[in-house]
Amino acid sequence: MIGYYNYSQYLTYMSALSAGLGILVSLNGTGHPYMGVFFLMFCGLCDAFDGKVARLKKDRTDRENKFGIQVDSLSDIIAFGVLPACIGDAMIRVSPNIREIPRFRKDEKFTFPVVLIMFVVLILYILASLIRLAYFNVMEEERQKVETGVRKTYTGLPVTSSAIIFPTVLLIQFIFDVDCTVAYFVVMFIMAFLFVSKIKVPKPGLKGILAFVFIGLLEFIALAVVWFS
Repeated sequence: MIGYYNYSQYLTYMSALSAGLGILVSLNGTGHPYMGVFFLMFCGLCDAFDGKVARLKKDRTDRENKFGIQVDSLSDIIAFGVLPACIGDAMIRVSPNIREIPRFRKDEKFTFPVVLIMFVVLILYILASLIRLAYFNVMEEERQKVETGVRKTYTGLPVTSSAIIFPTVLLIQFIFDVDCTVAYFVVMFIMAFLFVSKIKVPKPGLKGILAFVFIGLLEFIALAVVWFS
């Protein structure tokens, strides 16, 4: 078989599988954004450690290294580009009440102009994610020719930040029982802009990664508690 199959790639493959499941869950039937966001957080967990696990394999060939960069970005566009968009699409169609079986919106339906704007935001978000990841691949390949070790900063907001930011929006909706659909799309539009901006974002070290994982775990627990309460 083509490709590489060893522990340096497993977390990336798991993230892609989780993203695919999240997309299917979010778009199935009426849609289920509440379940989709759990898969998004799992993708974030896999991404937090896939690079560090890959670097543990000291005998990686140049091809394996390049393959790892490419497959990681391809997985990221599914997990942090397409999946959040599918969650947003489900939010347009589904009642925001988490305490009932997902059903189509009735009296609270959005007007056609509002839905059209939301769809434009979804497409722009996916496009911005794609551009940001492709740009990162090019710059990372050039950087590795002249530098050793890992990079210290990112240019533009990393797409993986969606694994923390979007669950936060959903958490607010669940806890306060308010419809945050419009807020979700406002946040999505801002993030799309930040993806392709030239802002410098420090790359978190191990302590920073563990802090984000801890925040994600708290969000996961909070969502689960609200879900089953």
